[in-house]
Amino acid sequence: MYTLRKSFIIGMTVIGLSSAFAVQAQEATTPGRHAYAATKFDPVKRAEHFAQRQQKLHDALKLTETQETAWNTYIAAIKPQTPTGRPDRVDFNSLPAPERMEKRLALLRERLAKQEARLAALKTFYAVLTPEQQKTFDQATVRQGRHHGRQHHLQKQQG
Repeated sequence: MYTLRKSFIIGMTVIGLSSAFAVQAQEATTPGRHAYAATKFDPVKRAEHFAQRQQKLHDALKLTETQETAWNTYIAAIKPQTPTGRPDRVDFNSLPAPERMEKRLALLRERLAKQEARLAALKTFYAVLTPEQQKTFDQATVRQGRHHGRQHHLQKQQG
């Protein structure tokens, strides 16, 4: 009886270890989050995606010739900028706490200024649209936020 129990415990241990090694080997062959991050921020792909989205929106709006100028100005204002890079981490981490905070606030102010410029361009373009075009624009741009999946999920629950 004791040998049967001992054999059972050894067998279960072997099965457990082999399944753990199999899972680990499978994880090693699948691309990790770092592989995704390497392709996620490809500037060429990002520019192509932006152009496709804007062309789709342009076609849906059915702009007139007089609205084309406002459209081109709007697109130039909202076009994603090539990242200039991150601030030097060594210098940032070596700063005293008040200076780090000032640097963070300066970066936030820069981002805010960019967003305000985009808002001004949006308001200018939006003003030349007809009410039907405004409705189309609103529907097409509501899903471009970061939490599209969550918004979509909430819309399904409400509907």
